[in-house]
Amino acid sequence: MDRLRGKVAIVTGAASGIGKATVELFRSEGATVIGADAVEGADVRSDAGSESDVKALVEQVVQQHGGLDIFFANAGISGGFASIAEQTESDWSEILRVNLIGPFLAIKYAAPEIAKRGGGSIICTASVAGLRAGAGGAAYSASKAGVINLVQTSAQQLYGSGVRVNAICPGLIETGMTKGIYDMAKAAGREQRIGELNPLNRGGEPAEIANAALFLASDESSYVNGAALVVDGGLASSHPTTRRFDLRML
Repeated sequence: MDRLRGKVAIVTGAASGIGKATVELFRSEGATVIGADAVEGADVRSDAGSESDVKALVEQVVQQHGGLDIFFANAGISGGFASIAEQTESDWSEILRVNLIGPFLAIKYAAPEIAKRGGGSIICTASVAGLRAGAGGAAYSASKAGVINLVQTSAQQLYGSGVRVNAICPGLIETGMTKGIYDMAKAAGREQRIGELNPLNRGGEPAEIANAALFLASDESSYVNGAALVVDGGLASSHPTTRRFDLRML
């Protein structure tokens, strides 16, 4: 129960779902955790895609707690399943701002502080949608593919610092972001079909992603760096069926 004793951590997207579960788990393992979110329900209000907010968040935590060891850049938005033809430039800008620029800002401002402590862990929430098509909308999938490459690039650029940067790629998890999918399935009497595309034949729980984050945050993963850890019940081991759009719309 002391895997993170003495560590100081920031978790974004902490008001619900994966972020909330991770805050609770990290605290139970001895860490001092500051949960941040753009909405009420976390310890502090902070926009993950705003440079001034992220900079101020890191500075505040370091000042109040003496340093930083872990940053879990978990905040994200889905953007729905609209086709490329239906989405606008502003749709893409906002999704990329939160989902990709957010983790970039986390790394930019957290890495120097974590390095001062002799090293630590930065974790970014990506998605199986970033691995291949079929698990999310175009902008969302592109943003999460960017996160996977970002952690690889960052791990290399932080050479010798002791700061590890990794991604978690969740499959279908019951959170506020996926509430619409779960609600539609329940309303249609098809709740038992949720997660049927993966070999475990079920959706995941936020706690299961939090457990993966705990592993990456702890010294147990001391030799894991620049990796994308897939936690999806086996979904990414195959290729889901294609969702087709009318080419006449392009």
